[in-house]
Amino acid sequence: MKNKKIVITGGAGFIGSNLANYFENLGADVLVVDIFRTGERFDNGNLKSFGHYKNLLKFGGRVLEGDINDRKTLKSITKFKPDAIFHEAAISDTTVNDQNIMIKTNLNAFAELLDICKKIDAKMIYASSASTYGNAKSPQKIWHSEEPRNVYGFSKLMMDKLALKYHEKIHCIGLRYFNVYGENEFFKDKTASMVLQFGLQILNGQNPRLFEDSDKIKRDFVYVKDIIAINHLAFLSDKSGVYNAATGVARSFQEIVDILQNELNTNLKCEYIKNPFIKQYQFHTQADISLSRQNLSYEPKFSLEDGIKSYIPEIKKIYESIKNEA
Repeated sequence: MKNKKIVITGGAGFIGSNLANYFENLGADVLVVDIFRTGERFDNGNLKSFGHYKNLLKFGGRVLEGDINDRKTLKSITKFKPDAIFHEAAISDTTVNDQNIMIKTNLNAFAELLDICKKIDAKMIYASSASTYGNAKSPQKIWHSEEPRNVYGFSKLMMDKLALKYHEKIHCIGLRYFNVYGENEFFKDKTASMVLQFGLQILNGQNPRLFEDSDKIKRDFVYVKDIIAINHLAFLSDKSGVYNAATGVARSFQEIVDILQNELNTNLKCEYIKNPFIKQYQFHTQADISLSRQNLSYEPKFSLEDGIKSYIPEIKKIYESIKNEA
């Protein structure tokens, strides 16, 4: 990656900032493009943008404040002439129902970026999502069981379908992220992973609050370091396509709490509440990662136990920071 020019859209966000720091450490010339958070919120009360300068405190590359819906921003990306664009910018809140802004930001802006890649001969590695599958039967397999249950999942599925039209024109790889957790997700606010949310509850001495039947609600939880690894492999690969980015193992929310309590030496009683998102909820996700293994040489290195153990120091640091600000 030394001296390669890399653009990371959404580079001040959770996964984007991890990519920015990672590639810069490998010697790449990295341009972060992010709209940054303003405090503005959707009707559901969640933040419209998650990008935060604190995620980039260790970053020494270039930073551009810009909206991917803005032609001025797109021109700046084109002028930089990157070898690759890692496209992480999106409205990623699955509970947002504003179809107009979701399609405009997630799909239309992606089409513009694909054309830029074609024009300057750049690689495109972009974030798709397990939300494309909805409640499809596990294990979820690419192009076999897509049934999105919300507009976010639909927008990501349409991105994947659009990308297919470019596979013979450019190097283009989509990564369907499953339930990602890890460092730099704190500024996602209410949409941060349940690993972080449960961890903070437990450290605060609060009984962990889970949805009813949480031992039966299972997801494919993947540590952010595995997500960084598959992005790098996608850059190195010569096989355009859409791939699952996960562990291939489904684990329950109850297991997350149990692992956290074991690591934090607590034994708090769990409280169970009704699930208010039941109509658009995914009750079981488990990725088929055989294609990722075959074409990208991807092998997840972190089990849920290993990932949480690695993440615990950061969770404790976040908790102390919150406590000191209170």
